[in-house]
Amino acid sequence: MSADYQLQGDVAVVSLANPPVNGLSHATRRGIVEGVQRAVDDPAVKAIVITGAGRAFSGGADIREFGSPKSFAAPSLLDTLKAVESASKPVVAAVHSVAMGGGLELALACHYRVVAPGAQIALPEVKIGLIPGAGGTQRLPRVLGLETALNLIVSGETVKSEQLAALPGQRLFDQVVEGDLLAGAVAFARDAAARHAAGGAALPRVRDLPVRHEAPDAFLQFARNMVAAQSKHFPAPLKAIDAIEGAVRKPFDAAMDDELALFQALMLTPESAALRHAFFAERAASKIPDVPEGTPVREVRRVAVIGAGTMGGGISMNFLNAGIPVQILETKQEALDRGLATIRRNYEGQVKKGKLTAEKLEQRMALLTPTLRYDDIKDADLVIEAVFEEMGVKEQVFRTLDEVMKTGAILASNTSTLDVDRIAGFTKRPQDVVGLHFFSPANVMKLLEVVRGAKTGHDVLATVMQVAKKIRKTAVVSGVCDGFIGNRMIEQYSRQAGFLLEEGATPQQVDEAIERFGFAMGPFRMGDLAGNDIGWAIRKRRYVEQPGLRYSKTADLLCEMGRFGQKTGAGWYDYQPGKRDAIPSQAVVEMIEQHRKTLGIVPRQISDEEIVQRLVYSLVNEGAKILEEGIASKAGDIDMVYLTGYGFPLWRGGPMHYADRQGLWNVVQTMKRLARNPHDDGAFWQPAPLLARLAEEGKTFN
Repeated sequence: MSADYQLQGDVAVVSLANPPVNGLSHATRRGIVEGVQRAVDDPAVKAIVITGAGRAFSGGADIREFGSPKSFAAPSLLDTLKAVESASKPVVAAVHSVAMGGGLELALACHYRVVAPGAQIALPEVKIGLIPGAGGTQRLPRVLGLETALNLIVSGETVKSEQLAALPGQRLFDQVVEGDLLAGAVAFARDAAARHAAGGAALPRVRDLPVRHEAPDAFLQFARNMVAAQSKHFPAPLKAIDAIEGAVRKPFDAAMDDELALFQALMLTPESAALRHAFFAERAASKIPDVPEGTPVREVRRVAVIGAGTMGGGISMNFLNAGIPVQILETKQEALDRGLATIRRNYEGQVKKGKLTAEKLEQRMALLTPTLRYDDIKDADLVIEAVFEEMGVKEQVFRTLDEVMKTGAILASNTSTLDVDRIAGFTKRPQDVVGLHFFSPANVMKLLEVVRGAKTGHDVLATVMQVAKKIRKTAVVSGVCDGFIGNRMIEQYSRQAGFLLEEGATPQQVDEAIERFGFAMGPFRMGDLAGNDIGWAIRKRRYVEQPGLRYSKTADLLCEMGRFGQKTGAGWYDYQPGKRDAIPSQAVVEMIEQHRKTLGIVPRQISDEEIVQRLVYSLVNEGAKILEEGIASKAGDIDMVYLTGYGFPLWRGGPMHYADRQGLWNVVQTMKRLARNPHDDGAFWQPAPLLARLAEEGKTFN
C-alpha cells in the first residue's frame, strides 16, 4: 500500500507514501479509502488526519500511471473523494509543501484543512490542456470566491498557502500551523471531534457552501472575453469557465457531471495531446539512457565564462540569477567593460519593469568578477567558452584552458555547429569536455543543448544536467554532428524556404503562412533577427565541404547587397530606425524576380498549405535521420528542442509529435508528391529510412 495508517491516541493519521510527490496512484487511492474506512469502523477513533509523507501533501495524479488502466481503476479519484467527504468522523487535511491538482481536490473533499506556511497550491490542469476533473472547478469557488478561484484555475499558476489564507472571507484553510504541522493537525482534529460530538451538527462539507460574488453574470462574461483573447489555440481555459459557471448555476452533483464530461472531452483534443506530450517529454529529456540515476556528480560552486559579448554576458546572467559566482574573461579591457555594462543594463531593465529589486541587482553584480587573465579562473569548477564560432579560435582557447584549469574542472563550449570531439581533442582531458549550446538571448531562452562528445564522462553529463536545472534551463542531450539537433534541422527548413522563393513565393507569404500555422516567427523574419550573415558564413563553409548540396542563391545575393537584417536596417525586409516592424521590400522582390529569370523559372502560385508542408516536413525528415543516427535518443527530445528553442507552436507538440498526429503514412505520401516537383533534385524528399519503416509498419516516432 502507498498510504500508511497510524494512531495518535484517538486520532487516525493516514499518510500518503508514494514518493516523490505522493501522486494519487491506484494503490495510494486504495490506501486512502481503506484507511478512512478503518478509522470510521474503529470506535476508539474520534477523528482522521490525512497528510503526505516526505516532500509533499500530494502533487496530484501519478504521472507514471497517466492514461493507463490503473489511472481509471476503482477506487477512482472521484470514488476516493466521495469516501473522504462522506466519512462520519471529522477528516482534516494537513497540507504542506505541495498540494496541486488532485492533491488539492483531495484536501477540498476533507471537512477541514490546516496548512503549513509556504505550501504551493495550484490546479494546473490547463497547462496540459485539461480542467480539474474531480471537483476542483466546483469546490474551489466555494472556498475562495468566484473571482479568485477562476483566476487560479484558468491560469494554472501556483500560489503560496499564506497568500490564500490571508484573503478576507476565505474558507480554504481553517488554520495556518507554524511549527509541527502533524501535531497541530492532530490537535485541531481532536477539537473538531469534540465540537461535533457536543453540538451534534453535521460535518462541514465544501459542496454545501454557496459561491460568492456580487455580480457573477457580468464577471463570467468579462472572464470569457479576456480568456478567449489570451488562449486562442488552447480550448481548456474557456471550458474551465464553463465548468465554473456550473458551480454558480447548478446543483452540485449536476455541475460535477458537467465537469467530468468537459474533462473527458478535452482529453480527446489534439491540443491536450500535444500539451501532455510536451509535459512528459520535458521530464524524459533529463534522463540519459546510459547515465543511470545516482551517477556521481561534480561540485559546481564557481563558474568562468570566456567572452563578454552577447552570448557570454547572457550565459553569465543565468548563473548570477541562481546565486553562483561567475568570473568573466575577455582579452581587452574595452570589450570587458562593454560586456559588464550590458549585463548591468539588462538587470536595470528588469528593475524598471518591476521584475527585480535594486537590492537584487547589486547582489547579482557583486557575484560577477571581471578579468583579463586566464590564470585568475584556474580554480573554477565549470568554464564555458563563448567566443567567435571558428575552429581556430576555439582551439586556441581550449589549449589554454587545458594548461591552466584545475584537475576535474568541466570544460564546456557554447559552439552551435562545430565538432565537439575535435574541440575535446585540443585537450589532454576529453572526458571533461562537453558542449553547452545556449540559445540567444541566453538569459531568456529556455533551451540548452548538451552535446556529448565520444569521450565525455558520465559524471560530466550528470553534472551539467543538474546545473541546467539550477539555472532553470530545459536541457536536451545531443550527439556530435554538424548543427547538433536544432540547427541541423533548421538548415533543411531554411533550404526549403529559399526554394519556395525561387518557385514563386515571397518572403512575406512564406512567413505569414508558417506564422498562421503557429510558429512564433517565419524563416525570413527569423533570419533578419539573427543576422543573415551568420547563415551566409555557414553556407560558404558548406560550398567547400559539401559542394553537391544545393541551396537557393537568393540568400547569398541578399547578403551581397549588404542586407544582413535588423542590425543593418535592411534584410529580407526593410526596417525603420529604432523599430523592428518588418516592411516588405521592393528591392528584395526585384532581386528574387531577377534570380528566377537567371534560372529560367516561371513563377507559379504556391498555396499556404504547400508552404507549411514543405517547411514542417523538412524538419520531420531530418529529425528522423537524427533519431536513426542516435544523435537524439528519443523523438520527444527533438520536440523539446523545437518547442523551447525554435518557436514551434506548443499546441502542436513539436515536429515529431505533429507528424505522428498527421499519420506517418500520410507524411510519406505528401513527401512523395513533393518529390515530383520539377525543381526538386529528387534527393531532398527521399524519406529517411526510419520514417519510411515506421510509416510502412503503421507506427509512430513517439
